[in-house]
Amino acid sequence: MRASLFVGAFTVLCGLAFDVVAAESYPSRPIRWIVPFSPGGPSDIIGRFFAVKLSDALGNQVVVDNRGGATGIIAFEIAARAVPDGYTVLQAGASGLTTNPHLHAKLPYDAQRDFRLVTQLVATPNMLVVHASLPARTVKELVALARAKPGQLVYASGGSGTSNHLSWEMLKIYTGIELVHVPFKGTGPALASVLGGQVQMMFSNMLPAMPHVRSGKLFGLAVTSAGRSPAAPDLPTVAESGIPGYETTSWHGVVVPAGTPDSIVRRLYVELRSITQQSDVKDRFAQDGTQVVGSTPEQYAATVKSESAKWAKIIKAAGIKAE
Repeated sequence: MRASLFVGAFTVLCGLAFDVVAAESYPSRPIRWIVPFSPGGPSDIIGRFFAVKLSDALGNQVVVDNRGGATGIIAFEIAARAVPDGYTVLQAGASGLTTNPHLHAKLPYDAQRDFRLVTQLVATPNMLVVHASLPARTVKELVALARAKPGQLVYASGGSGTSNHLSWEMLKIYTGIELVHVPFKGTGPALASVLGGQVQMMFSNMLPAMPHVRSGKLFGLAVTSAGRSPAAPDLPTVAESGIPGYETTSWHGVVVPAGTPDSIVRRLYVELRSITQQSDVKDRFAQDGTQVVGSTPEQYAATVKSESAKWAKIIKAAGIKAE
């Protein structure tokens, strides 16, 4: 009995000692920051910004590794299988944690079991943007046009199950319109297709869309948040545009593989939280309609839980299946 107690206590002490040593020496080499989408989109823009900031804070390089495809599944699988030593961090968007589990009967990762949540970095509404060739300048005009031409209007998304795809599915449920979906491997390529006129419209993250709306290359019709965006105060919300109760947001956070030591998770949280509180960071994102969050792991977990429940209902009601 005493021997068992001794062994147990020794094991706990060894674990604590390892945790302390890990924290003191971390990081001693470059950290891989996995972005689940292709370069040029909002995920990539956000990831590269925070990677540079975190490199400065930790005194070691943080390298962005774009692993796009399959609505983030590829990146999430890589992160789930990585050594839990703090040298692999994953920029987790809503799709990987809250929608993919409801879209796929089987995933190569478990959203709840395989990761530790560190912090939610940012949250932003999507913006409904249309190409100049589409004769609609308000949400009401767009809905009327879609009803007059059922199944003829085409929209782009960053992939099936992404925030900008599900924003359309929610709109279809609320209005009963029929549209054609063209998924891309990320918001960047999807937005490029709308800019080029190959696809007529999309719900885009505000970060990459705002410059094109300001330049007049695209027309912004509405934002998906509950209230108007300070970055585009003249642009109404979708709810204000005659669809009450409509509200969606896109967000990005950081997770690490399950088993990552507490001390390293804490270190990453403290540094990233500090970065989100910097005035230049807040100002940088605010101009494009993005709110900097910097939540605790517990607050991040609550967001994931509520968002997962909401999208589960939308996915079931719309009958969406993984493509």
